[in-house]
Amino acid sequence: MQYHKAAHLGKQRAQKAQMRLFDYAGFAMLTYTIKQSGDSFEPVGEEELAGKMTRGDEAMLFVCDSQGYAKAQSKPMALQQGEEIFKKMLADGMPEYTGEIKTVS
Repeated sequence: MQYHKAAHLGKQRAQKAQMRLFDYAGFAMLTYTIKQSGDSFEPVGEEELAGKMTRGDEAMLFVCDSQGYAKAQSKPMALQQGEEIFKKMLADGMPEYTGEIKTVS
């Protein structure tokens, strides 16, 4: 797929994920919109899986596609708050992503 087509479709998918995460966390930043596959580009996947990372006493939440590309991420928050929000995401039917999350540094 051409870059501009992949970027347009990926941006739509990532913005949808961003709004969904915003509803849970009160803040969500857009992350990946495209992924490169050899010489071609693909939009991030349509799937919306809940992911989390913890470091020390902080957590960050993500909405990922099935390959672990983070389409949206929260800001760091207290571990307990992150766990509560993550449990709510799962309770609402969002599948959990358990692999390695690919996110911007």
